[in-house]
Amino acid sequence: MLDESLLDDPEGLAEADRRGLLRGAAEAGARVRTAVRNAAEAGVRDLRPDGRPRAVLIAGPGAAATHAADLIGTLAGAGSPVIRLAPTGVAPAAGALRWELPGWAGSVDLLLIATPDGTEPSLSMLAEQAYRRGCAVVAVAPARSPLADAVRAVRGLFVPMATAPYDQGEPLAGSAPGVLWALLTPLLALLDRVGLLTAPPDVLERTADRLDHVAERCGPAIVTYRNPAKALAAELADTLPLIWTEGVSAGPAGRRFAAGLAELSGIPAVVAELPEALAAHSALLAGPLAASADPDDFFRDRVEEPPALHARVVLLRDRPIGGLTAAPAARELALGHDTPISELEPEPGDELETLAELIAITDFTAVYLALASRT
Repeated sequence: MLDESLLDDPEGLAEADRRGLLRGAAEAGARVRTAVRNAAEAGVRDLRPDGRPRAVLIAGPGAAATHAADLIGTLAGAGSPVIRLAPTGVAPAAGALRWELPGWAGSVDLLLIATPDGTEPSLSMLAEQAYRRGCAVVAVAPARSPLADAVRAVRGLFVPMATAPYDQGEPLAGSAPGVLWALLTPLLALLDRVGLLTAPPDVLERTADRLDHVAERCGPAIVTYRNPAKALAAELADTLPLIWTEGVSAGPAGRRFAAGLAELSGIPAVVAELPEALAAHSALLAGPLAASADPDDFFRDRVEEPPALHARVVLLRDRPIGGLTAAPAARELALGHDTPISELEPEPGDELETLAELIAITDFTAVYLALASRT
């Protein structure tokens, strides 16, 4: 259950935030700026690539690498395939995970390694394997990590991860807000130089400004009725979120939101893209999860029972209201089954800016749910 009184108690939120999640969300813009400087100091702006790679391979542990690959693939479009190398292993520990290059990988491909740890032996071996195959290797990881030495040994490009002092306290959650931007930003700067996507320094600066703007709107000192992240957290309390996305950029934002709810808040969520979501989730809305579904007697005693779990639709959009849209049909389907609906749409801007706004608001929402939930 959600302790809604805690949402409007900044001191209580700070006391509950032992993992620095709110700080990570608030400092996302600063992480982007630091990561841009780290990339420049590592020599990214001085690169003179011969052309686009045939394929971009991305390796790394946990949700951070998964989300980075998803976002890069979305922003790159059809320029070059972006493929995440999924690890194998018996446990999600640094020493247990294993990565392998696909058999076709060679000198015309690019390997990107992104990890908030850097102690994974298999990632160091992956860099060596890529060097033997002729692949270019770029890694983003904490400075002075074993991976940094391994990448430099094979003449790859290493960019130190933008970190904060509180990152050193305990292992970082893959969905933690600060981790994503610290790993993703140098890769965006690199792939802009390669010509795979558009993320020049001015776009990254505007993205950092957009993240700062969201932090001002969604910070812990802003009361719930004026705070879109706190308001959404309160709306999602004791519900099963059905996250529907519309527009290319909203897709990865919705998938990250669902992963963050699970990892940070312990809340399951289902995600799908419009218009296919209308067919994929229509049975959910017609079943016992609908708000109108209550097969028991209206007069039964509910005092000793937990509240019934009902669905709530969260619509994330990155298209203007007047464009081609399935949003009216989505609202009609949800409200036709007495299912409430929450909507988020970013302010106009570049694709990376609007994507950053959706990610930032939903990151704050997942954090507030994590901090204010009572078990």
